[in-house]
Parts: sequence; structure tokens; C-alpha cells
Amino acid sequence: QVQLVESGGGLVQAGDSLRLSCAASGRTFSTNAVGWFRQAPGKEREFVAHISGSGGSTYYTDSVKGRFTVSRDNAKNTVYLQMSNLKPEDTAVYYCAADPVGGSSPTEFRSWGRGTQVTVSS
Repeated sequence: QVQLVESGGGLVQAGDSLRLSCAASGRTFSTNAVGWFRQAPGKEREFVAHISGSGGSTYYTDSVKGRFTVSRDNAKNTVYLQMSNLKPEDTAVYYCAADPVGGSSPTEFRSWGRGTQVTVSS
């Protein structure tokens, strides 16, 4: 397993941008796929974006396509989530998760960060 720490959250206005970072420890980070998930109050944790270990494959949930971009720098053991044109409905705690075979379900990931709060005001 790897240890993950998210950062970059904050309070922004609708239409603004934020970049979240997920810093990982462990020499095998590049063999792990990384998923971004979010959880709003009273709601279940939902999938946001996924990136393969090499960074060559990405996919997103429909509600963020065209607005969010996931990328990674394996030399820095870091995955990023660039969020643009943020909307109030994007407000949630954002988590990154890593696993060699993780997909789009939270149950497929064994390593999790503690999350970072993103709040978008209207």
C-alpha cells in the first residue's frame, strides 16, 4: 500500500479554478492507478476521475468532463486534479485513492488519503 496526502482545496466562487494534489509515498507508486472521489454531506462517495499508473489512460464521470483534468508526475509521486469552471454542486470533500487494479468504484481501492475540502459558492 501507499500513503496518500491531498492538498489544494479551498473556498472559491463559481467559475473559478483549483488544482488538487495527491502526494504519495512508496517506490511502487507508478504501478498504481489513482482515482479521485468526492463526498458531499449526506451523500455517498462518488467517482470523479481515474488515471492509469503510466498516466496514459484517463476517464471521468460525465458531470466533470470538459472541466476537470487528471494528470500525474511519477517522478514526483504526485497526481493532480485540475478543476475549472467550478460549480456549487462540486462542493465536497475530495479524496484520492490508489491501487494496482483500481477502477471507478471506491471498493476497488485499498489506499486512501484523508481528503481535502472544496467549497464553491454561487
